Amino acid sequence: MGTKPIRSISALAQTSDNRIAVESLLDYTPLPAPTLIARADAVFVMVADVDDLGQWLHALGGRIHRTSAADGLELWTLLTATPKRADGSSVQVRVSVPVPMGELVQDEIRAAVAA
Repeated sequence: MGTKPIRSISALAQTSDNRIAVESLLDYTPLPAPTLIARADAVFVMVADVDDLGQWLHALGGRIHRTSAADGLELWTLLTATPKRADGSSVQVRVSVPVPMGELVQDEIRAAVAA
Protein backbone atom coordinates (compact mmCIF):
# COMPACT_ATOMS: atom_id res chain seq x y z
CA MET A 1 0.00 0.00 0.00
CA GLY A 2 1.60 3.28 -1.10
CA THR A 3 1.31 6.54 0.67
CA LYS A 4 1.05 9.94 -0.86
CA PRO A 5 3.31 12.64 0.56
CA ILE A 6 1.24 15.28 2.28
CA ARG A 7 2.43 18.85 2.14
CA SER A 8 2.43 20.55 5.50
CA ILE A 9 0.06 23.38 6.29
CA SER A 10 3.02 25.77 6.47
CA ALA A 11 4.15 24.74 2.96
CA LEU A 12 0.62 25.28 1.66
CA ALA A 13 0.46 28.68 3.33
CA GLN A 14 3.86 29.63 1.89
CA THR A 15 2.76 28.51 -1.58
CA SER A 16 -0.39 30.61 -1.31
CA ASP A 17 1.56 33.61 -0.02
CA ASN A 18 4.02 33.34 -2.92
CA ARG A 19 1.20 33.15 -5.48
CA ILE A 20 -0.51 36.20 -3.98
CA ALA A 21 2.76 38.17 -4.03
CA VAL A 22 3.37 37.48 -7.73
CA GLU A 23 -0.27 38.03 -8.68
CA SER A 24 -0.13 41.38 -6.85
CA LEU A 25 2.99 42.28 -8.85
CA LEU A 26 1.11 41.41 -12.04
CA ASP A 27 -1.78 43.68 -10.97
CA TYR A 28 0.42 46.78 -11.28
CA THR A 29 3.08 45.61 -13.75
CA PRO A 30 1.86 44.44 -17.17
CA LEU A 31 4.20 41.46 -17.38
CA PRO A 32 3.23 38.42 -19.46
CA ALA A 33 2.45 35.38 -17.32
CA PRO A 34 0.33 32.91 -19.28
CA THR A 35 1.36 30.06 -16.98
CA LEU A 36 2.09 30.61 -13.29
CA ILE A 37 2.91 27.78 -10.90
CA ALA A 38 3.38 28.63 -7.23
CA ARG A 39 5.52 26.54 -4.92
CA ALA A 40 6.70 27.11 -1.35
CA ASP A 41 10.23 28.00 -2.51
CA ALA A 42 9.46 30.06 -5.66
CA VAL A 43 6.90 30.94 -8.29
CA PHE A 44 7.54 29.55 -11.77
CA VAL A 45 6.31 31.48 -14.79
CA MET A 46 6.37 30.09 -18.34
CA VAL A 47 6.25 32.67 -21.13
CA ALA A 48 5.68 32.34 -24.86
CA ASP A 49 8.81 33.91 -26.32
CA VAL A 50 12.18 35.41 -25.47
CA ASP A 51 10.82 38.97 -25.79
CA ASP A 52 8.45 38.19 -22.90
CA LEU A 53 11.47 37.05 -20.89
CA GLY A 54 13.07 40.41 -21.73
CA GLN A 55 10.09 42.26 -20.25
CA TRP A 56 10.56 40.43 -16.95
CA LEU A 57 14.31 41.11 -17.03
CA HIS A 58 13.73 44.81 -17.68
CA ALA A 59 11.14 45.09 -14.87
CA LEU A 60 12.88 43.05 -12.14
CA GLY A 61 16.49 42.45 -13.17
CA GLY A 62 18.22 39.18 -12.44
CA ARG A 63 20.39 36.60 -14.18
CA ILE A 64 19.48 34.19 -16.96
CA HIS A 65 20.57 30.57 -17.06
CA ARG A 66 20.48 28.50 -20.26
CA THR A 67 20.19 24.74 -20.35
CA SER A 68 19.85 22.35 -23.24
CA ALA A 69 16.26 21.14 -23.56
CA ALA A 70 16.54 18.74 -26.54
CA ASP A 71 15.97 18.68 -30.27
CA GLY A 72 17.70 22.01 -30.90
CA LEU A 73 16.05 23.88 -28.03
CA GLU A 74 17.44 25.60 -24.97
CA LEU A 75 15.49 26.55 -21.87
CA TRP A 76 16.29 30.11 -20.80
CA THR A 77 15.33 30.86 -17.18
CA LEU A 78 15.45 34.25 -15.51
CA LEU A 79 16.25 34.03 -11.80
CA THR A 80 14.68 37.07 -10.17
CA ALA A 81 12.47 38.09 -7.25
CA THR A 82 9.54 40.32 -6.44
CA PRO A 83 10.32 43.73 -4.98
CA LYS A 84 10.77 43.77 -1.20
CA ARG A 85 7.54 43.73 0.76
CA ALA A 86 6.78 45.77 3.90
CA ASP A 87 8.29 43.02 6.07
CA GLY A 88 11.49 43.02 3.99
CA SER A 89 10.81 39.66 2.34
CA SER A 90 10.55 38.93 -1.37
CA VAL A 91 9.47 35.94 -3.42
CA GLN A 92 11.83 34.10 -5.75
CA VAL A 93 10.51 34.05 -9.32
CA ARG A 94 11.74 31.77 -12.12
CA VAL A 95 10.64 32.88 -15.60
CA SER A 96 11.33 30.33 -18.36
CA VAL A 97 11.00 30.14 -22.13
CA PRO A 98 12.16 27.57 -24.70
CA VAL A 99 14.46 29.18 -27.28
CA PRO A 100 15.66 27.52 -30.51
CA MET A 101 19.46 27.24 -30.58
CA GLY A 102 20.98 30.04 -32.62
CA GLU A 103 17.91 32.27 -32.27
CA LEU A 104 18.62 36.00 -32.50
CA VAL A 105 18.21 37.45 -29.03
CA GLN A 106 18.34 41.07 -27.87
CA ASP A 107 21.77 42.11 -26.58
CA GLU A 108 20.29 43.13 -23.20
CA ILE A 109 18.89 39.64 -22.69
CA ARG A 110 22.05 37.90 -23.90
CA ALA A 111 24.14 40.09 -21.55
CA ALA A 112 22.12 38.80 -18.56
CA VAL A 113 23.04 35.17 -19.28
CA ALA A 114 25.15 33.80 -16.44
CA ALA A 115 28.59 32.76 -17.61
